[in-house]
Amino acid sequence: MAAKSMIHKTAHVETEHVGEGTCVWQYSVVLNGARIGIDSNICSHCFVEGDVIIGDRVTLKSGVQLWDGLRVGNDVFIGPNVSFTNDKFPRSKHYPAKYDKTFIEDGASIGAGAVILPGLTIGAGAMVGAGAVVTKSVPPLAIVMGSPARIKGYVRGTDYAKVEPIQISGEAQVSAPIGVRGVTLHRMKQFADLRGRLSVGEFPTDIPFTPKRYFLVFDVPSVETRGEHAHRQCQQFLLCVKGSCSVVVDDGKDRAELRLDSPCLGVYLSPMVWGVQYNFTADAVLLVFASDYYDPKDYIRTHSTFVELAKSL
Repeated sequence: MAAKSMIHKTAHVETEHVGEGTCVWQYSVVLNGARIGIDSNICSHCFVEGDVIIGDRVTLKSGVQLWDGLRVGNDVFIGPNVSFTNDKFPRSKHYPAKYDKTFIEDGASIGAGAVILPGLTIGAGAMVGAGAVVTKSVPPLAIVMGSPARIKGYVRGTDYAKVEPIQISGEAQVSAPIGVRGVTLHRMKQFADLRGRLSVGEFPTDIPFTPKRYFLVFDVPSVETRGEHAHRQCQQFLLCVKGSCSVVVDDGKDRAELRLDSPCLGVYLSPMVWGVQYNFTADAVLLVFASDYYDPKDYIRTHSTFVELAKSL
């Protein structure tokens, strides 16, 4: 039998929509219209406005205020004194026609004292560091820190440990699987003499497909990410021919991070692999070979959709 909700005698709760097993503790205020799911914990001295939806098994630590427009998914942790906002240009006694909506997706965690600007999305499973000032939406599974918040890494999986970059040591030609379905890390042939160095690869011997397209990614600000999608059919091979960047690959179950820091180091991405590139150096030039011509229908652009499709593989 499900436990009844518990509302402390000093709390002021106007809404009727408080799920079973949810606790609302001392001196918290929840206004009429707010919705709170099951088995959630609203700690003392929290404030929840009327146009707020909170999912199941959510933890709201003390001192958190959720303003109109907040949408909180399931299994979310919000640390003490996290500050949310819902108006980019606030003025006293001036009210917008509608408030910006902010989405905190399933499984995300926000550390103590973080500030979240309005109209953003904190992606599923993401982790926001304590004291971070989040000015841009955070991708799923990303770890962000600082002011303004920047991506510092990605979480490994349900244990939420950080993914550590994989590297190939030595100079010999190598093609190595990395534990993510269909992804291999390659050290290409290279030759050196007094005239300099040369790196070479042949299609489809060294790079396992014959390309129909290539593109270059460069002049990427260090705060930006690239990729953030999967392909249904297209294969890709990535080489950072100058500078360095990090590549996160995800097959819907397993995840790994690679640091491309040599023009002789490449990574092959099979179809149905979610790829993200980030942490570009200022001089980075990323060369990508693709097995097919550009087709927008081949892209999967939301991580949740990708995870659902990957379950059938």
